[in-house]
Amino acid sequence: MPSKKALIRRPSPRLAEGLVTHIDRSPVDAALALSQWEGYVQALLAHGWEPFEVEPAADCPDSVFIEDTVVVHRNVALIARPGADSRKPETVAVEEAVARLGCSINWVWEPGTLDGGDVLKIGDTIYVGRGGRTNAAGVQQLRAAFEPLGARVIAVPVSQVLHLKSAVTALPDGTVVGYPPLVDEPSVFPHFLPVPEASGAHVVLLGDGRLLMAASAPKSAELFAGLGYEPCPVDIGEFEKLEGCVTCLSVRLRGLYA
Repeated sequence: MPSKKALIRRPSPRLAEGLVTHIDRSPVDAALALSQWEGYVQALLAHGWEPFEVEPAADCPDSVFIEDTVVVHRNVALIARPGADSRKPETVAVEEAVARLGCSINWVWEPGTLDGGDVLKIGDTIYVGRGGRTNAAGVQQLRAAFEPLGARVIAVPVSQVLHLKSAVTALPDGTVVGYPPLVDEPSVFPHFLPVPEASGAHVVLLGDGRLLMAASAPKSAELFAGLGYEPCPVDIGEFEKLEGCVTCLSVRLRGLYA
């Protein structure tokens, strides 16, 4: 059976200092954020996922957004080299965690930059956003790590949002969902479904047709329910103030083997 482990990381007490790029800064309630994070973790647990908590990084405000630190395909973990210098120290403990889980480790090296939030995997097709946080050298190194495993890597432009997965994710049948004003080139994706809310573009596949998604996208949840999926909403409003979404609060490890 596929593994159902999820890397998670407790929010830093400095969360309110996290980076914002495409939105205006607004106050973040650290205590409420911690409560919302705990609710997110409980949602994973309730749907059969085993959270694997990585050592906190108190001095790294953005460290709760653990998805940006590593990309895992099958049993290979590519340790990212974040595009924001303040985030580069976040990868150390994540590397130790995936090594303990039995992953083979590769790294993105200078001059490459790569944020895991720029990587959308649909089967053996890997879309990578080329934009503010991921550069051409990072894309090249992603290709070198995963194409030998049978992956097909496709670079797509990202300019309207922080990461590719801030604009698009995918349903269980491979249909890419996105909020059109934030998607540079929807035609890149063979099957694209527009959603009515920006946060409706973010889904985590829990299994058995269940979709973890933000409570801030009720119209999109209704759309997915009409397609036969089961939306599982969680409130992540404090993280949305920092351009966070449901995907970036965990790294789902489905392809691990003993």
